[in-house]
Amino acid sequence: MANNEKILRAAAEKLAQRRIAAESEAAKRHAKVIVQCPEIAELEERMRKSAYGLVKVIGMGDKTVEYIETLRNENLEAQAKIKSLLAEMNYPADYLEPPYICKNCSDSGLYNGKLCRCHIDLIKQLSYEQLCSTSPLKVSSFEDFCLDFYEYDRDVYDLMSCNAEFCKNYAESFDLDSYSIFMTGETGLGKTHLSLAIAGEVIKKGFGVVYGSVQNLFSEIEREHFGKSNESDGTTENMLLDCDLLILDDLGAEFTNNFTIATLNNIVNTRLLSSKPTIISSNVSVQQLDARYTRRIASRIIGEYQILSFEGRDIRQQKNEN
Repeated sequence: MANNEKILRAAAEKLAQRRIAAESEAAKRHAKVIVQCPEIAELEERMRKSAYGLVKVIGMGDKTVEYIETLRNENLEAQAKIKSLLAEMNYPADYLEPPYICKNCSDSGLYNGKLCRCHIDLIKQLSYEQLCSTSPLKVSSFEDFCLDFYEYDRDVYDLMSCNAEFCKNYAESFDLDSYSIFMTGETGLGKTHLSLAIAGEVIKKGFGVVYGSVQNLFSEIEREHFGKSNESDGTTENMLLDCDLLILDDLGAEFTNNFTIATLNNIVNTRLLSSKPTIISSNVSVQQLDARYTRRIASRIIGEYQILSFEGRDIRQQKNEN
C-alpha cells in the first residue's frame, strides 16, 4: 500500500498518543489502587523479586527446572491474589493493565512482525480525512450520483448512466493492475463526483489514494522544485508517482507552461511505465490534448487510458434554475 508520507507519520503519531494515554491511565489507576489496598504493592514487590531471582538460574545445574517452577508458582499465586483483591474493590481483573485500544498490538501498530489491522485502518481513516479536506466537495458516493439531471435527452442519459456504472464497477474491482481513466467534458457534468466516488471506495479497500486539482498539486511541486517551500525535497511529486491511485482533477484549468507540461509528462509516463493507475478529469477534449500539451502526452493518454466522455448541461446551473 503506497501512502502519503505525511499520512504515515500522522498514523505513527496517533498510535504513539494512544499508547501514551493508555499507559498514563494505567499509572493513575495503579496509584489509586495502591492507596486503597497497600497489600497489592507488597504482592507486586514479591513478583519483582521473583523476576530478579531468575538470575540465580545460571550455574544451578540440576536444580534449575525445580527453581524456575517454584518462581513461576509464586508469581501465579501473587497474580491471582491481586485479581482477587481487585474484585473485592469491584474492579475488573485487568484494571491495572494499560487500556490499549488495540489488544493485539498494544497500540504499537505491529503484530506478528507486520502492520497490525488497527494501523492499516488508521491509515485508511486518515487518507479518507485528507481526501475530504482537499476535495472541493465532500467525498461523494455512487448512490448520490443523480441521473435525473440528464433525463432531458435520452442519448445523454444513456451515456451518463453507462459512465456511472463503469466507474462503479471500476471501483469495486480496483487493484494495482487497474487501468487509467481520462474523463473529458465541460464543467459541472459529474466528472469530479464520480472520481471522488471511486476514491472513497478504493480507500475502503485499503489502497493509498492521492487526490487534488492539477493547479494546486503542480503549484506545490513548483514551489518544492525551486526551493520556495519548507519541503523542497520533492515530497509532492514523489507522492504522486508512488501512490496506488492518483486522481488529477480539472486538467486544463492550470496555467500551462514548460514546467507544468514537463511535470504532467513525467507523471503520466512514469505511472504508465510502473503500471500505476491514474484518473484524470478535464474540460480539455481528446482532440485538444495535442495542441495544449504535447503530442507525446496526447498519445500516451489516447493510447493507454480508458476515455470517458461526459455530456449534458451544467448540473449546478440546473440546480440554480430550480
